[in-house]
Amino acid sequence: MRKLFLILILFTNTVFIAQNSVSKPILIKNINLIDGTGGATQENISILIENGIFKKIDAYSNFQNLQNIQIIDGKDKTIIPGLVGVHNHLHIPGIPFLGETATKLYLAAGVTTIQTCGAASPYKELAIAEKIETGEAIGPNIIPSGPYITGEGGNQNMIIPKNENQLRDTIKFWAKKGVKWFKVYRNIEPEFLEIVIDEAHINNTKVTGHLCSITFKEASEMGIDAIEHGLNSVSDFRTNKKAGECSGSREYIDSLDLESIEVDKLLNKLIENKTVLTSTLSIYEASIPSRSFLDEKSAQIMSETFRENFKDLNTPLETNENSKTREKRLKRIMDFEYKFFKKGGILSAGVDAGRHILPGFGDQRNFLLLREAGFTTPEAIKIMTKNGATKLGRTDIGTIEIGKRADFVILDGDLINEKNTITKVEAIYKNGTSYNPEKLLRDLKGKFGDL
Repeated sequence: MRKLFLILILFTNTVFIAQNSVSKPILIKNINLIDGTGGATQENISILIENGIFKKIDAYSNFQNLQNIQIIDGKDKTIIPGLVGVHNHLHIPGIPFLGETATKLYLAAGVTTIQTCGAASPYKELAIAEKIETGEAIGPNIIPSGPYITGEGGNQNMIIPKNENQLRDTIKFWAKKGVKWFKVYRNIEPEFLEIVIDEAHINNTKVTGHLCSITFKEASEMGIDAIEHGLNSVSDFRTNKKAGECSGSREYIDSLDLESIEVDKLLNKLIENKTVLTSTLSIYEASIPSRSFLDEKSAQIMSETFRENFKDLNTPLETNENSKTREKRLKRIMDFEYKFFKKGGILSAGVDAGRHILPGFGDQRNFLLLREAGFTTPEAIKIMTKNGATKLGRTDIGTIEIGKRADFVILDGDLINEKNTITKVEAIYKNGTSYNPEKLLRDLKGKFGDL
């Protein structure tokens, strides 16, 4: 009994040291607002939050009779919606479940909602989602996924369907457990993808895919809800590709004319079918030797053993042909996504954490890479907030608008004129409850990567 009491005390201290439950209304005055809609920044705006909801957005002079209210001075700061990361796993290669280390990292970086986009440990993922929902643990709102579904020749740790009945029963099983998304992987056969989409939609869940055997066009026409990784996983333009197989070569990644009629037709088809694309730029950048670096903040969070894997990462390298090739590919991936967005497509974003790219910090890096790709600051924020919510079918989050849930981030600085302000998280609010990023990160030092 004494041991249980001590565990409860430790848990209580861990949770409440990083969060502050505020019962009275909050007024954030004279702050720069990027609301997530893609519209221009609004300067010196004041925002009233009551009961976890945005109640009023106006000039400070239009707020009268302010009593029993917490006032926060937003001068020289920026407010954005909480980031909605929609390729934000709770695992990385070699570590099937990152638990509260990952969830706290996401939240500390300003990510208030995640779609995990495939689960390596689905039971644990569902359990931690429930703990966060009930306030027993700290982290973003988690939209949980089922196990990956692939095909013959695929990863043996994933579900490889045997027949239609087995596949439909599997989807029903996980949907009843609380899963909201299913992710199909590279070797999925066309007939099984059609079944996954059909049964998932019957059970009010959605489907995304890291594709190869099936083209973007084919999957979109089948009714898939989203596709991951953009140009890097397009198989529509592979040479010598066999129908329904993950085959053929990838010359297209270097040679495809992105202004061609064929590319326009594909993008138009995706837009027509409302197929969402998810950008994962930060993890691709991590594969470019000349661009890879380990920032000090990430190094402090890594365990000593895990950090050892990247001890030479910041050693200057000569730019070799591999780096040059991959650098050009990154630019082409960016151009593909930019073209899709500008044509009216729904582009969302997620970190796909791995290598030295950590949960949350990689989401912040995505913002910087979207800016590098040519997106304006309001466009990049829209991709990472409103469009993520659109992918999830959520209308209560993703923008700072009257009546929506008060998920937001206060940044210390002017994000429009200084893009690195995205890393200067001063406070995070989820459903009106505030979290201190410094305290969250302090608790995580030296823990990431421990089994």
